[in-house]
Amino acid sequence: MRHGSMVDPPNRFEKVHRQLQLDQVEWDLEYLQQLDHRKIEYFDDDSKSIVSENDSPDIPFRYSLNPYRGCVHGCAYCYARPTHEYLGLNAGLDFETKVLVKERAPQLFRDWLARDSWKPQLIVMSGVTDCYQPAERQLKLTRGCLEVALEARQPISIVTKNTLVTRDIDVLKEMTRFKIVNVALSVTTLDYDLAQVMEPRTSTPCARLRAIRELNDSGIPTHVMVSPIIPGLNDSEIPGILNAAKEAGAWSASYILLRLPLSVREVFLEWLERAQPQAKDRVMSRIRSTREGELSSSRFGDRMKGSGELADQIAQTMRVFSKKYGLDRTPDPLETSHFRPPKQSSGQLHLF
Repeated sequence: MRHGSMVDPPNRFEKVHRQLQLDQVEWDLEYLQQLDHRKIEYFDDDSKSIVSENDSPDIPFRYSLNPYRGCVHGCAYCYARPTHEYLGLNAGLDFETKVLVKERAPQLFRDWLARDSWKPQLIVMSGVTDCYQPAERQLKLTRGCLEVALEARQPISIVTKNTLVTRDIDVLKEMTRFKIVNVALSVTTLDYDLAQVMEPRTSTPCARLRAIRELNDSGIPTHVMVSPIIPGLNDSEIPGILNAAKEAGAWSASYILLRLPLSVREVFLEWLERAQPQAKDRVMSRIRSTREGELSSSRFGDRMKGSGELADQIAQTMRVFSKKYGLDRTPDPLETSHFRPPKQSSGQLHLF
């Protein structure tokens, strides 16, 4: 089984850290192979709420819905990895092999929307981990939440890199009738081999482009995210990705520069050394040139886009080719006027 990370970085909230000593088992190839090929485990997440709220000034939405915590896609660069540390786990192998599942997600979402205090506005699926990761094929929690959103006419933006989203085209088409849904597909590279090592357990680049085409053919507003852009590794692909996305029917485009907050840095650098050793020095140098000499920045305003000459060149490239391919338009806002509170999971009806 392929992993994006091959390390267990220390949990920043834990006082005790475990360090493997393998000197005595260096001959035990079976045991060593098990360490590098961990099975994926799923655990019940008995959360009492399903919608998260943020007030970050550079995030264009306030509310997000996440049916899963952790993600088996195993993307080496994933900014969400440190969220696993709140669970007493680590941001490396734990994040992609120990996934918590909110099995009551549709019920919790229904009760959230049924509250008298809820004033309808955009909710993003998912603001953290991918709502269409492989377990969704069997569990159908994301689909259940979309069915609740359709019933309530609640506007939803979907962000994913998995073609499983096309399974739910029937629901998405109905939501499109009320202008309450759009979908953003992340396309990081068109290079199959690079995608296989950088995003080992999600859909291939050509499959994502096919998903954009299927969504567009069904009339579902579809956005392409060139995200993340990794200077020195995939920034040269911006024109090609935008061209391919336009040919597939994408309506608009955006990008985010690579972010390496907290323990993501250790995971990504280990991956870079292991999977792209010939590019390591170049990539690290160019990342630093977009982060004022550092590998990451948490400063609102430029943490998503970076700063400096190279960051400006990346932004200019996006502007020029987005305009060339007609992807520079701003997506239409989703409609909130059709909202109607759904029936509560208890069966309690609204008086008015």
